[in-house]
Amino acid sequence: MRIFSVSHKTAFVVDHCPYMAESSRQLIECDMLTKSRSQGVIPLAPVSKSLWTCAIECSMEYCRILYDVYPTKKLLMTALAAVGPPNPRQDPECCSVLHGLVAAVESLCKITEYQHESRTTLMDTADRVANRGRIICLTNAKSDTHVRMLEDCVLETIQEQNKRAAGSDRLMPIQQCELVLVHIYPQGEETLVSDRQKKELSSVLSSEVHSVRAGRYLAGKLNVLVQQHFDLASTTITNIPMKEEQHANTSANYDVELLHHRDAHIEFIKSGDLHMAGSTSRDSGLKETVTLKWCTPRTNSVELHYCTGAYRISPVDVNSRPSSCLTNFLLNGRSVLLEQPRKSGSKVISHMLSSHGGEIFLHVLNSTRSTLEDPPSISEGCGGRVTDYRITDFGEFMRENRLTPFPESMVDAACRTPVERAKFQLERHTRYWPMIISQTTIFNMQAVVPLANLIVKDTLTDEDVLTCQKTVYNLVDMERKSDPLPISTAGSRGKGPKRDEQYRIMWNELETLVKAHVGTSERHQRVLDCISACRSKPPEEEERKKRGRKREDKEDKTEKNGKDTEEKGWTTDSERLKGVMEREKDEQSECEIIKDSPDSPEPLNKKPRLATEEQQPPEKSKGPVSLLTLWTNRITQANSRKHQEFAGRLSSVNSKAELYQHLKEENGMDVHENGKATR
Repeated sequence: MRIFSVSHKTAFVVDHCPYMAESSRQLIECDMLTKSRSQGVIPLAPVSKSLWTCAIECSMEYCRILYDVYPTKKLLMTALAAVGPPNPRQDPECCSVLHGLVAAVESLCKITEYQHESRTTLMDTADRVANRGRIICLTNAKSDTHVRMLEDCVLETIQEQNKRAAGSDRLMPIQQCELVLVHIYPQGEETLVSDRQKKELSSVLSSEVHSVRAGRYLAGKLNVLVQQHFDLASTTITNIPMKEEQHANTSANYDVELLHHRDAHIEFIKSGDLHMAGSTSRDSGLKETVTLKWCTPRTNSVELHYCTGAYRISPVDVNSRPSSCLTNFLLNGRSVLLEQPRKSGSKVISHMLSSHGGEIFLHVLNSTRSTLEDPPSISEGCGGRVTDYRITDFGEFMRENRLTPFPESMVDAACRTPVERAKFQLERHTRYWPMIISQTTIFNMQAVVPLANLIVKDTLTDEDVLTCQKTVYNLVDMERKSDPLPISTAGSRGKGPKRDEQYRIMWNELETLVKAHVGTSERHQRVLDCISACRSKPPEEEERKKRGRKREDKEDKTEKNGKDTEEKGWTTDSERLKGVMEREKDEQSECEIIKDSPDSPEPLNKKPRLATEEQQPPEKSKGPVSLLTLWTNRITQANSRKHQEFAGRLSSVNSKAELYQHLKEENGMDVHENGKATR
């Protein structure tokens, strides 16, 4: 079937009743010589357009935009050129808008040239070619009841014309018609007609109502309607450098809004970079536009750029000076590159304006991967960044959730069809499923695989619960042994989180996974209870963990300080050793004083000390004491307490011992002072 869209036929019906001759009350200043006017000259009074003039101008602007973008295969009603302005003194009953609606329906039933060509090509009957159309009626309705009366008139006329067209070769029945009623009222007055979205009145007629004030509001409304009716989009070119009229040596930046086919933004939509800048208004409706920045022209060769599409453009404000300068600049053979405004990163040239054969086109440049290149790998993110997706796990996930043909009549005990069961299983498996390896711990551990595979099941057996509990106990044993966990340290400084913090993250994630399925059955709750019981440690376990954390903190602090900590330890050890030696020296001096007293007894169980130790204390080093000196002094002091002291030194006077004291008594001889011996 050859399908013609509703936009193939568009008929305008402009109300010509006397009321349309009233003023729109939008004032237009005509006196432009305010500063240079001489005295005695009466200023010109402002004027305002009538409702009829506003309606005709907006209708022509609608058609102008349409024919700029679609220059061929569209129809235009030329009857408006022969119609003069409405007569305010004419009888309203003689010029009802109903006559125009009937004529519009009749025109939709006529076969167009393009429909006739399609019928000739198909060599078939007329019912093989669809006949659709749209009626845009600009009028001033009295109330919502008046609007319903107009809709009923159009519906009855369509039914009558379809009966006539069924028995005629020159007419075609209307299969679908859209009625767009635009109620126009002067500025400063309250509307008597309510807006209404599109509503299906029958199988062949749909209707929508727009209540708009005359003037610029009506022009904005028809600008939005032409975009909706013919799949158009808006692009605003910003930062266009233009010389000022009064000052030729200066320039300013201007903006120009263009309309074109919506497919010119298809690359933005695919990449997700479509940022619409728009404004909403009660009268003009929604108006959105994509902003592109002007780039200084560098070349006139269009062939140097790889284009994926070219679309005709139409300026929104065709009579403005910026629009005129831009179109003349392009028609002279120049090309303009357009870039996406970005807050950071390099600029992206996405479009180009250039003319061909006297018509201006918006070219879409390829700013992403070319279709001729190999498709990107799944491991490449935006801009080619390598990301750690769980590709292997996702492949396994797809294998577990494959769909196969199944009879729709096969339902389970819960009266669920195969499709419903598949959706429910997919929902269970994705309740908690991290996509990035660095965002998960438990899915990177082989010890948790049995629990993760079982907890997503709809029902668990007692054996499944036992397997999950064994998995939890294994994790507890791993924590007791302080086994390392596969924690990602990407983006963190140092060695990453401590061991206790790693296990805390692991337990929290495991609890999150089980809690997502705890409402499935009572056995799922038992698994969660097991995890909660294992996480609550006894007091002695907490104390042991606290001591372990203190020891780790001390080791980390020592490792962080490095050589400075060692030197500080040596200095502290040296001072401690000197203090011990000073105390021992004081104790020895005290013992000597007590011993020299005539009434003092001999000290008991007092280990003797070397005289050299008493008389020659270790010299104080001017600089830091080396480790060898500290170790030698310590060994010497320890060895001095292990051997038996020389007896002569114990009874010596002033550290002098007399040798061979009993030699002269060995033979019973006495030695006198003169040196003679007697028996």
